[in-house]
Amino acid sequence: MGEEVTRIMIGVNESSLKGYPHPSISSKGAFEWTIKKIVRSNVSSFNLLFLHVQVPDEDGYEDVDSIYASNEDFKNMKEKERVRGTHLLEYFVNRCNEIGVSCQAWIRQGDPKDVILNEVKRLRPDLLVVGSRGLGPFQKVFVGTVSEFCWKHAECPVMTIKRSADETPRDPVDD
Repeated sequence: MGEEVTRIMIGVNESSLKGYPHPSISSKGAFEWTIKKIVRSNVSSFNLLFLHVQVPDEDGYEDVDSIYASNEDFKNMKEKERVRGTHLLEYFVNRCNEIGVSCQAWIRQGDPKDVILNEVKRLRPDLLVVGSRGLGPFQKVFVGTVSEFCWKHAECPVMTIKRSADETPRDPVDD
């Protein structure tokens, strides 16, 4: 009888410092921690599930002045965002292929807090791993944290991985 595979969902996002296709410091850290501390050399025992949530612009028009944009402009912007998200996920998929661990990756749009919880409900992973910027209480009030929300509300165990001190930018909100 075959051994059951452990499914670990990892929420990933782009770097606020470098932009697409670079992963954020906390996403990259969460992935590397998962490989080093959980997967180790048991690559056949795990399936990593990478979720990237793209947050639509509040007015729905990205950074384009809607007065001068056509329907074709909006289609092109949406396609560009999809491609950018795919390139971000490609980093993690390529790393998994190098290591030999199976994985799946996909993009959803919406509020990361809601989307991650919905995907956890839908897929029922054994563990959710998310990176954390390690914000203080004052910064959390203004920025909010997806990791804390997931930790409190996800329907599976959640592991939150903080950035190491030497990786933290001057402004801890940056990632």
